[in-house]
Amino acid sequence: MNDIPNAQAQGLAREPSIGALISQTRNLSAEQVEQVLAYQRQHGLRFGDAAVQLGFASTDDVLFALAQQFQYPVASNTGPALSPELVSLSQPFGAQAEAFRAARSQLLMRLQQQGREPRALAVVSPEPGDGKSFFCANLAVALAQLGGRTLLIDADMRHPRQHQLFLLEGQGRCEGLADVLSGRAGQGVIRQVEGVPSLFVLPVGTPPPNPLELVERPAFGLLLRDLLGRFDHVLIDTPAASLGSDSFVIAARAGAAVVLARRHQSRMAALQDLVGSFSHSPAEILGVIFNEH
Repeated sequence: MNDIPNAQAQGLAREPSIGALISQTRNLSAEQVEQVLAYQRQHGLRFGDAAVQLGFASTDDVLFALAQQFQYPVASNTGPALSPELVSLSQPFGAQAEAFRAARSQLLMRLQQQGREPRALAVVSPEPGDGKSFFCANLAVALAQLGGRTLLIDADMRHPRQHQLFLLEGQGRCEGLADVLSGRAGQGVIRQVEGVPSLFVLPVGTPPPNPLELVERPAFGLLLRDLLGRFDHVLIDTPAASLGSDSFVIAARAGAAVVLARRHQSRMAALQDLVGSFSHSPAEILGVIFNEH
């Protein structure tokens, strides 16, 4: 008996081969494809290995083709330019990307405790420069690579960066969270990330003069509740704790937080003060992560 339903089996049969994907990526001519096939038969190799040995493709091209077959979003060498900080996309098989996958697994296990309501995850840190935006962007990519709809909210209305990391500035006037909370936003403030179908970003938009007041308003909590019903994962980038109470308020609205510290930079006293400030908060601290980037 065939364990795969007919519809699924037909779908699998229609998956493009590694050879077809490499040929498309590298724009190989019919003559070059024939050379690869002949070399493949002669030496008993896979198409990708034969193409690499003939110099028609790179190892990265083969990994990219495999990722496409397994519906695993990664950056193509021939695709649009990306911020070098998006290592989960540009270097998906490297040590840094693996570290983000490990962090993803640990955080998901703690977020998905039985009997708990769905919660957003706020990333907080003591000082500017601790790497929250870098961490949030790559963790969001890692979450989206699981296939669930993932939303990254840039709530750092003091020093926003997510619109730069995901190249949203070139898409016209970039409205976002601040515009929504002030009642000034139009449609389409949530942007889908090109090349990662399940990843969406809500940028800050117009930097406001009153960021703390905006996140303290009931509208922010209502917005999060609505978004948690529309997305599988909601991740929030926050301002440094030393700049104000924004991160504390945002984490309380989210319900869960992870503290980020930077190796050789974060001060222990500031880190202890930050963790201690959550002792009477409704937000649950899921752990402390040290950024070595």
